[in-house]
Amino acid sequence: MQKTILLTLIISVMLTSCTNNKQDFDAAGNFEADEVIVSAQQNGEIKELNISEGNTLERNTIVGQIDVQAQKLQKQQTEAAISSLQQKTVSSSAQEAVVQKQLAAQQAQLQTLKKEKQRTENLVNADAAPRKQLDDIDAQIDQLQKQMTATQAQADVYRNNANTQNRSILSERTPLERSQEIINFQISKGEIVNPVTGVVLSKYAMQGEMATIGRPLYKIANMDTLSLKAYVTGQQLPKIRIGQQVTVLIDNENKTYKYYTGVISWISDKSEFTPKTIQTKNERANLVYAIKVRVVNDGYLKIGMYSEVVFDTSEK
Repeated sequence: MQKTILLTLIISVMLTSCTNNKQDFDAAGNFEADEVIVSAQQNGEIKELNISEGNTLERNTIVGQIDVQAQKLQKQQTEAAISSLQQKTVSSSAQEAVVQKQLAAQQAQLQTLKKEKQRTENLVNADAAPRKQLDDIDAQIDQLQKQMTATQAQADVYRNNANTQNRSILSERTPLERSQEIINFQISKGEIVNPVTGVVLSKYAMQGEMATIGRPLYKIANMDTLSLKAYVTGQQLPKIRIGQQVTVLIDNENKTYKYYTGVISWISDKSEFTPKTIQTKNERANLVYAIKVRVVNDGYLKIGMYSEVVFDTSEK
């Protein structure tokens, strides 16, 4: 009988001690992180993927390479096509040179005829030469000037034809240059670039496997600051606001707590039914509101870890 009473007293003391160490809380939930799933942006064999789960990666770090040899060959083909366009262009310089020589000869002949005309005019005025001789020189000058006009027109035709043909050839250059830009873009997408600073949570692909556009390669999250997603009742809403500091409690050794300071970063504007896995202070409430509390991680916090929130410790 005495042993039974003694055992009962021990159990009562233990229960009382546990109850006294129990910290009351206003809401509870689990930690989340802003996770990013990095996917392939090009089709091809994964030549390199230099990451492992748990690695800390910096933003804009190149962590792998997808085979883009086909795109590089297309680039070389396009560059060759652009280079060949210049060789296809024609020049009117040789034809124009012949015409210019002809014009120079005609110009010299015209100068000679003009001098002869001046001399003949003097003779006609002195009645030393017939008028018909002067008329013949004028006719020769007129005929030569018409020939020079025709020769110049021929030079213009050569030049215009060459320019027209060259414009037609060079018009192909712009589409080829746009194609080259597209190919360069495709080649750049073969590089696997880490988009955010964080810790690799999961790796979904290995070197040597085939990647397709959109295939997940790995998942990464910034673990420096985590979000605790918890739920509150409508009666608790007036007590909280965005930007408010709260106390976050994590289970520690010997049934004690590890304390953190958090900041409410989001409050849902819509109510929802109480999730089965979430505890609230008022368990009779059917509708609750989700909130998020940002907590700076000292390395102890993990995604999915259960935690409790105290809004105002002075009231406890």
